Parts: sequence; C-alpha cells; structure tokens
Amino acid sequence: MSEKVVIMGAAGRDFHNFNVCFKDNPRYEVVAFTATQIPGIDDRRYPAKLSGNLYPQGIPIHPADQLVELISKHRIDLVVFSYSDVPYTEVMHKAAVVNAAGARFTLLSATNTMLPSQKPIISVCAIRTGCGKSQTTRKVCRIMTNQGKKVVAIRHPMPYGDLETQAVQRFGCYEDFAKHKCTIEEMEEYEPLVDQGIVVYAGVDYGAILEQAEQEADVIVWDGGNNDTSFYKPNVQITVFDPHRAGHELLYYPGETNMRLADIAVINKVDSADDEQVQAVRRNIKIHSPQAAIILAESQLQIDNPEQIKDKRLLVVEDGPTLTHGGMTFGAGVVAAQRNQAAELVEPKPYACGSIIETYNKYPHMKTILPAMGYSPAQIRDLECTINNAQCDMVLFATPIDLPRIVNINKPAIRVRYQYQDHCEPYLEEVLLSALRQRKP
Repeated sequence: MSEKVVIMGAAGRDFHNFNVCFKDNPRYEVVAFTATQIPGIDDRRYPAKLSGNLYPQGIPIHPADQLVELISKHRIDLVVFSYSDVPYTEVMHKAAVVNAAGARFTLLSATNTMLPSQKPIISVCAIRTGCGKSQTTRKVCRIMTNQGKKVVAIRHPMPYGDLETQAVQRFGCYEDFAKHKCTIEEMEEYEPLVDQGIVVYAGVDYGAILEQAEQEADVIVWDGGNNDTSFYKPNVQITVFDPHRAGHELLYYPGETNMRLADIAVINKVDSADDEQVQAVRRNIKIHSPQAAIILAESQLQIDNPEQIKDKRLLVVEDGPTLTHGGMTFGAGVVAAQRNQAAELVEPKPYACGSIIETYNKYPHMKTILPAMGYSPAQIRDLECTINNAQCDMVLFATPIDLPRIVNINKPAIRVRYQYQDHCEPYLEEVLLSALRQRKP
C-alpha cells in the first residue's frame, strides 16, 4: 500500500519537491499541500496538468493551521517539511506537532532534489533572507557576460497566481511582467536583472524550465530565494552571509546547509557591520565549511539626490520579505537615511491600511519601516493607501524595483539602490572563474 503524504510548503519548494520525489511515484499518495508564510496562497489546488498520472483531480492546498486535522482525517503516514528560512526551534516544534498527531516528519536531502544540467550552473544561495543574494547574482551575471557568455538566470519560484499558466515563465522585458501578472515581490527580483539585459526564468516545473533555459544559455545562474537550497546541481555554489545577523548561519533551516555546501562564502555588508560580527561569521565558516573561499563584500548604496534627505522626516519603504520572514529591523533605506542625516524616520504603523495592518500584527518587530508588500492587487492598493496616509516630508524607497512605477503616491520620493562591491582581495571574479575552471560539467 502507498504511504499517505502531506507536503508542508509556501508555494515554491513544496511543488519542486513534489515534482522531483513524489510525482508518478506509486509508493506515495500525496493527499494535500499546506501553505504558510505568503498571504492568499492557500485554498487553491495544484493542477492536474502538473500533477502527473496519479492525480487526475490535482492536489488540494490547505491552510497550514489545518495540518493536524488533515493527518487525522486522512490517516497521514508522512509529513514533508518543504519551505525555508525557519529557525531550528520552529522546525522541531512542527515535528512535534506531526509526531503527536501520529505521522512521521521528514526533511528531504538538498542534493537529492537538485536537477543536473548540461550547462554550467552557478548557484547563489544564502543563510537568511535579505543577505544580498540578488545583488550578488547581478554581479555574477556581469562577470560571466564580460567573459562573452550568454547568461540566463533562473529564479527561485514565486507562483502566487494560476499555477498551470505559471508552469514555465520567461521574462525578457517589462511587458512580460504584465503578461504574467507579477506581484511586487516577483518584480523586485526580475526587474533589476532584466534592466541588466539578462533573461530570467521562473515558475513551477523546474525540470521544464531548465530544458528551455538550456536552449539559450551558455551559463545558468540560479538566483535563490530566502535561504533555500539550489534546485539545480551547481558547478559552483556561492553562499551569502549577513554579519548583522552573525550566528544565524547555525540557527536557521536550511541556511546552515547552504553554508556547508559553499564553494565560495561571501560575507556581505562589511561596510556597515562591526568587525566583531564579521569575524564571528568568518570563524563559523572556517569551522563548518573549511573548503569555502571567503570573500568580503559591501552592499554599496546608490542614492538619487542624497542631499535632499538631510533634515527631512522620512517614510522608509524596504524590501518586504527581508523585513517579514527575514526578520530584519532595518535595510538599505534606514542606512541611507542615517548616513545622510535625516531628521526622523516616521513610524508607518499608525497609517497602515487593510492587509498592511495584518502584516504589522504578524511581524511586530517592524517599527520605523514599511515593508513593500504586494502579493495581490488588493495588497498593492493597501500599500499605496498606507504611503499616502503617512505624515512625512518624503518617501525613501529602498526596494529593488522602481516602486513609484507601480503605486501612485502623493508626496516627494527618492530612491535607494544597492549593488555588490568587493571590499578587498580576493575578489569575487577571480575566485569564481578559477572555481569554474576546476569544476567543468
């Protein structure tokens, strides 16, 4: 008899794990997915077209708080934990809940869920959300483009809409964002790469995505999400570390796995972190990932008209996931405001509208920053309302996209960007190219 399975996820890794390990596998019957972290992704169905021959009706997706009920109702044998950036204590709390309800709890091997490629793969992963993967990915793409290579980026999944139509998505221009009905979170990841002339793939079926990307790429760069492991077997893995959260590389799942898999360890933000924090991260890398080459990097700020910040009361809007499940209390916008002598950071919560109020209730650590939440058109309207309600002199946008292109605001705005910058030798380019020569496909 087949084992009955529930896959715990957040609309990304869970679908990939299903496709790689459970689809068309008669040993298992996947009864349901559960969904968490991202608002509005539960009460859907993984479509029959993507589910294989064993699931002609597709697979239901239930809210995570129904897990115990599902285990009891369907006599579930196995629960597979399949999402990222979770503290170890929470992972084991989930295991206890599952075990007490009568099922087994498991984590799938990172390497067993990596698909091989005919083309060189460079994976950019991290130990937490918000370490600086995206800017590192852009730097890697520049390095390889300068080597005369056709570079294609494949981004970690964010399929929050119609899963069947999102199975394979290709982004080569801004019109593709509208075509695929992208959320703000998606555009934050895709837009800077497209601006750089890089084609980006994403979606649900990462086997089909890889086949299509291989047809137009000399080199594929895996652009990871949260602190998840790569979906593809890399020739070189780059893992990004954040010294502002020194020690988290040993405390969050599956970030420690990424540390241990690293060929190149990038300690980012050394320009704004204390040296003691940087050295603490360096010690952990040397102990737990001694094979990794260590590189120090800066998250370099690029500010439009920085002189306008001085003495202003600012509403700072930062990258959403970095602040929410990433747990950060500040980002590039706060650093830019402090360096340029802003008079005050206005607290956004009193002006919050609709779902933004719920976000603050769920993540109370956010005080003087507004997360750029936009998982749906309604939430984008709530974000716009919150910004327009705020009593401030100016809005400081520190998101990876040009947010005023998406929302209409009623006050002056200034934008902060951030780019990868080598801090000192060894430099990322020379270390990466050397590693690639040693690890050909």
